[in-house]
Amino acid sequence: MWKPTNQPQTPAQPSVPERPTTSTPSAPAMSAAEPVAPRPVTTTTADQATIGKSLVIKGEVTGSESLYIDGRVEGSINLAGNRVTIGRNGVVAANINAREIVVLGKVRGNLTASDRVDIRSDGSLTGDVVAARISIEDGAFFKGGIDIRKGGQPTQQKPNGEEKSVPATEPAAVGARA
Repeated sequence: MWKPTNQPQTPAQPSVPERPTTSTPSAPAMSAAEPVAPRPVTTTTADQATIGKSLVIKGEVTGSESLYIDGRVEGSINLAGNRVTIGRNGVVAANINAREIVVLGKVRGNLTASDRVDIRSDGSLTGDVVAARISIEDGAFFKGGIDIRKGGQPTQQKPNGEEKSVPATEPAAVGARA
């Protein structure tokens, strides 16, 4: 009778240590058993810089890796080929240029994304958006204009200095005011 009671506990015990192994890949025995799960998580966090809750940055932020902002940033953010995520505690007063922008906190400034802008339900954006795709969840705050452009679509300068996108065969612009 001891074995049937112990058998359900044995499979349950390895599953409990596997979860901490995913967040802390220091246990070599568990990592060898399941090497695929910890590596993508580690790679993702290694390729992403973080601005913590207590940090305040004033100026220009540039680089070649993704960025997670949970503090305050004032100025400009230019991470053209990467993802910028403004966390729930993040407060940004800057123009942002990135491949993908996710807003969970508060942003005041214009967003330019080569791929997509995602404003989550707790997010707040005051500024204009230029992107190929945009997603605004229910409950999100947005005040500004939207310019939808196909990926890699060039902009042309009018003689008076205004930008103009190259005309497309299908409707490519959507305007919204909140």
